[in-house]
Amino acid sequence: MSDLPDGVERRTFDGTDRLATRGDPVYGEPTDGEWRAWNPNRSKLGAMLELGMDTGLEGGETVLYLGAASGTTVSHVADFAGPTYAVEFAARPARDLLEAADSRPRLFPLLKDARKPATYAHVVESDVDVVIQDVATRGQARVALENAQFLADDGRLLLAVKARSEDVTREPSAIFDEVRDELADGYEILETRRLDDYHTDHLGIVARPR
Repeated sequence: MSDLPDGVERRTFDGTDRLATRGDPVYGEPTDGEWRAWNPNRSKLGAMLELGMDTGLEGGETVLYLGAASGTTVSHVADFAGPTYAVEFAARPARDLLEAADSRPRLFPLLKDARKPATYAHVVESDVDVVIQDVATRGQARVALENAQFLADDGRLLLAVKARSEDVTREPSAIFDEVRDELADGYEILETRRLDDYHTDHLGIVARPR
């Protein structure tokens, strides 16, 4: 496994070795003192770390998180990262996201649409270190390309592609090939890996801007 970011450790919960971060629980995850288990079955980024992908995360980064939903993954990210901008479009999960942010002063929820970065460009600082994307919509590569404007030249894109959100009738492998090809317009892909051990028909991608 690649090195884990500072602030992420492997700890034992109920006899099982699991990733963990320090922070208040958000989704009923097991805790041990100030540590909370990070469930890779509920987090694509957690799955990428469990599978040993080289995310480049070290801890303390400025993060733009696209598709934050109710805060399951982004709350873990905010436990070890620096300023973390969490974009979520749907009002219901955004309410849960606001609760997750209550005890995390570095987590900044934004009720915005990740497909329309102009609507939050005035809030998100330029040159963020990492864009993490988990947006269940058609055109996932396009979302990543349009948000590349926020990424530092030496930054990283950590993208979880959900094949069924693109087209439920086609083979996921064909969809993943198309996403990789489209991303090449603005990114150099460093690593890809299927996340099926934890998330069926998902692909994890690590890339950097060209």
